[in-house]
Amino acid sequence: MSDRPPGFNTLAVHAGAAPDAATGARATPIYQTTSFVFDDVDHAASLFGLQAFGNIYSRIGNPTCAVLEERVAALEGGTAGLAVASGHAAQFLVMHALMQPGDEFVASNKLYGGSINQFNHSYKNFNWNVVWADADDPSAFEAAITPRTKAIFIESIANPGGVIVDIEAIAKVAKAHRIPLVVDSTMATPYLIRPFEHGADIVVHSATKFLGGHGNSIAGVIVDGGSFNWAGDDRYPMLSKPRPEYGGMVLAETFGNFAFAIACRALGLRDLGPACSPFNAFMILQGIETLPLRMQRQSDSALAVARHLAGHERVSWVSYPGLPEDRYHALHQRYCPKGAGAVFTFGVKGGYEAGVKLVSNLKLFSHLANIGDTRSLVIHPASTTHRQLTEAQQMVAGAGPDVVRLSIGLEDPADLLADLDGALAV
Repeated sequence: MSDRPPGFNTLAVHAGAAPDAATGARATPIYQTTSFVFDDVDHAASLFGLQAFGNIYSRIGNPTCAVLEERVAALEGGTAGLAVASGHAAQFLVMHALMQPGDEFVASNKLYGGSINQFNHSYKNFNWNVVWADADDPSAFEAAITPRTKAIFIESIANPGGVIVDIEAIAKVAKAHRIPLVVDSTMATPYLIRPFEHGADIVVHSATKFLGGHGNSIAGVIVDGGSFNWAGDDRYPMLSKPRPEYGGMVLAETFGNFAFAIACRALGLRDLGPACSPFNAFMILQGIETLPLRMQRQSDSALAVARHLAGHERVSWVSYPGLPEDRYHALHQRYCPKGAGAVFTFGVKGGYEAGVKLVSNLKLFSHLANIGDTRSLVIHPASTTHRQLTEAQQMVAGAGPDVVRLSIGLEDPADLLADLDGALAV
């Protein structure tokens, strides 16, 4: 192979993987084991002391998971990755590495409902405090920053509305205050948007969604962009201060541009334990091999469905940046010209009750709380994923009473349109 950098499609199939050295197996094996034999006492000591890389225990690292970590990091253009049990676990370990009790982080007000609940409620048990900012107004992030602010958190394409966020503008705010920008890029995947190219420092994914793509496995991935200088920064003691459990090692000094990934693994995953199953990592890897094909097809089909609904008499509005009239169309052309993603929302005339009836009458769309499947999915967020929020919070999050969210799969678009037309008629 030449020295030219591999293309995205090639990385999706090959990054991080090689024929198994022991058996010659071409597909990455499932290393379904709890633990690994050491060469000798010195080898074991070096592994436990972070003086050598290798396998100890599958809660901390596993060869199957390692391939997933390297592949997603390569696709994103990051320095290192960490596979964990879910997207929520990924977010939790990121904040665990960044936050101390009493600290704050600024988050976009347009996020997945589960993230809103996690930030508003579960994080309070650790005295981590969220401050919300308008996703459409970078100056709102600037205004929300205080001396206790340790991170900014956004989604590249926001769930459920498919809103595209101006990453570069918010990254400028983060860099001006030397605060890391964390981007959840689940909806975009690195095929549509690579946040590190726009100023992000850390990327997280729910690999459960488009990366896996088949609705059969739950996992999350953290990717370190290697762009934030943690060394000597007292605001982030887990990275910049000596670690007593590792003989006084300072992670930022020892590991440089992948220190954050090491902190998430050695200080978070090791002690908190949300490990990725090797079997799930294997399944996600199989999905990633077809990621470019699926994301392009699903984005193209989503545009066709959105166009149809935009002209439907029983639909009051459609929020999809791929439509020329959408307020986020310019950001779509700037950040993800290959497609605006496969998820979008629309408003059905008749409000809450009409939305519930529509979901109940669809036949081909599956009614469930997921996105990114090969099958087309539908949900009424106000009665499900966002029901814990007040109606005002639902409206801000793009999940008001009339909102229906679609995740477009790989079916023929004509069949999806027929299903929607039939349910809307009822």
